[in-house]
Amino acid sequence: MQTLFDQVFANGVLLVMWGALLFHLILPIPHAAHPATLWHKFAELLASKVNTNQSYSQSLLSGSLAWLLMCFPALITLIALKPLMWQPQFFELALLLLAIDWRNNEKLANQLIRALGKQDKNKARGLLAPVVNRQTETLSVLGLGKAGAETIIMGYGRNVICVLFWYAIGGGIAALMYRLTAELARAWSPSRRQFSPFGLTVTKVVAVLDFIPLRLFALMIVFGSKASHTFSSMLTQSKSWPLPGPAWLITAAGNKLELSLGGPAIYNDTKAVRAKLGGRIAPSALHLSQLQKLLAWRIMAWVFIQSIILLVIHQGI
Repeated sequence: MQTLFDQVFANGVLLVMWGALLFHLILPIPHAAHPATLWHKFAELLASKVNTNQSYSQSLLSGSLAWLLMCFPALITLIALKPLMWQPQFFELALLLLAIDWRNNEKLANQLIRALGKQDKNKARGLLAPVVNRQTETLSVLGLGKAGAETIIMGYGRNVICVLFWYAIGGGIAALMYRLTAELARAWSPSRRQFSPFGLTVTKVVAVLDFIPLRLFALMIVFGSKASHTFSSMLTQSKSWPLPGPAWLITAAGNKLELSLGGPAIYNDTKAVRAKLGGRIAPSALHLSQLQKLLAWRIMAWVFIQSIILLVIHQGI
């Protein structure tokens, strides 16, 4: 009978996941050079050409076809390439490396913490501008703290947790396709008037893909101190947030640390009324640091639990 050690190293799925995490943490792909960033730019370029319909139904149809035009060829190409690889594990490793983005989120969080610690609003605004859809030019220190906290939460949730979840479900192809679809949802977010309803279809697709992993991760955040208060507040407040997965995650993190999140936001000179979530503490540099540590420890627990599940499933322990 094989030992547990031998079974772990015989499990290619686990080796790929751990190898990708190790390589990514040591040599992360810079945000500016990341294929997801190039994909995002191409999505914006495509939208500028096809998002020209004034009719609601035509705009919705254009957005749906644009999503298929971007994702279907990518999916077919990845499926066709897989049998051609001499070592499938290396192919899976490469795809997972392209999909996951832990270090860039960590880097952004650390830079925001330093900028807010020095009360450097211009620096903080510049850091958030490329990664959020809302306008950052007029954000106050309070607004920067809120926007920074929400960005950190959703960055870790989607670029790490959801990627790992879909890797466990469908391998590297599923992980990368999730990441590419999520980038389209961000590029064509209906929160901006010019992409409503153009981006509704891809946003709904991502909402479905987010639902299980983000809610499971939210429950992991709830666990521990103040679990009862956090869970009840999460259930109550999440009803007022439009997307079910992010609703649980943001309210869980906000209530866990009593951080004030949500509230009005400006998109393309248009003020959007959003529900207020979390507690009453205005997020500062200290609170962002606490939030980052909370999420990092929960992500490590997620990786550990997912590793055990994959080991059981693939080795039949």
